[in-house]
Amino acid sequence: MEFQRSHRVGEAIRKSVSELLLRGLRDPRVGFVTVMSVEVTSDMRLARIYYTVVGDDNNRRDTAIGLEKAAPYIRRQLAGQLKLRYMPELTFVYDASVEYGVRIESLLKEIADGRESDSEDPEKD
Repeated sequence: MEFQRSHRVGEAIRKSVSELLLRGLRDPRVGFVTVMSVEVTSDMRLARIYYTVVGDDNNRRDTAIGLEKAAPYIRRQLAGQLKLRYMPELTFVYDASVEYGVRIESLLKEIADGRESDSEDPEKD
C-alpha cells in the first residue's frame, strides 16, 4: 500500500515539475531539462528527481547548479498544486542512463560494422 502511494505521489511530482520546467524558470543556467522519473521514499520525506539535459558537460553542470538553487521555489509551487500533508524535500539527480544507452548502442554498432567488413573482405581468409 505504501509503495502505491509513494509511486502515485512520485508521478504527480514528475508531471508538475515537468510543467514547471517547460514553462521555464527564470534561471538562465537551467537548460533543456527532461524529467525522467521521481522516486519518493516510503515515509514521503524525500523525493529524488532524475533528469537529463541536452548539451555538453558545461550545460549539465550549470543546470545542476540552477536546479539545486531553484529547488525551494519548485517545492513551494508543488505544495500549492499538490494537496499533501507534507511536501517532500526535493533532490535533483542527473540520470546518466540515456548516455549509457547511447554508448552501448554505438559499441554494438561498431561490432556489427566490424563483422560486416570481415565478411565482405575475402582476402582475410
